[in-house]
Amino acid sequence: MKNNDLIRIGVAEASVIIRSGVAYALKRLPNLKISPIELASPDALNDCLRTQAPHILFVNPTFGDFFDVSRFKSDALGKGVRVVALVSSFIDTTLLNKYDDSVSIFDDLGVISEKISRLQHIESGDENPEVVSLREKEIIICVVKGMTNKEIADKLYLSIHTVITHRRNISRKLQIHSAAGLTIYAIVNKLVALSDIKEL
Repeated sequence: MKNNDLIRIGVAEASVIIRSGVAYALKRLPNLKISPIELASPDALNDCLRTQAPHILFVNPTFGDFFDVSRFKSDALGKGVRVVALVSSFIDTTLLNKYDDSVSIFDDLGVISEKISRLQHIESGDENPEVVSLREKEIIICVVKGMTNKEIADKLYLSIHTVITHRRNISRKLQIHSAAGLTIYAIVNKLVALSDIKEL
């Protein structure tokens, strides 16, 4: 899919404030043409799937009391639809394992845009390793330099919560959970020079 192709994204969320806010944010994503479809109930989702199925479905895991992602993906109407958990409150991370990805209401537009772009380029069953975004690379460099979350937030003009979300995504993507591990990753991938590390 090309950047100028229209991407239909369903937003299945009972809260009108969250649903409409996510739909509005999706329209503002740079370099992507997105047509958000607000879905307030399971019946609205079923009608949408029958008429014009979305390419991607953002869905609250508690949508319709409980959203059965496995059943949805095995249903003929849900086949081919990428399912992304829309996280707006604390969720047990084991519930998110069956989803193709997750977005939080605290994610900035860059994070959401990168996830949508990645989902649209991955074919079903393709398990290519995830690559960190430019913003995540900036955060890795800051972590390697020993900066705190607050210092990173101030330097990159982000909220502390956004920095924490980026760090969580980096850990998930790379399966690296320590500053030392990130330092090795940064050196191997030429994000920082060995001489920069020695100066610290």
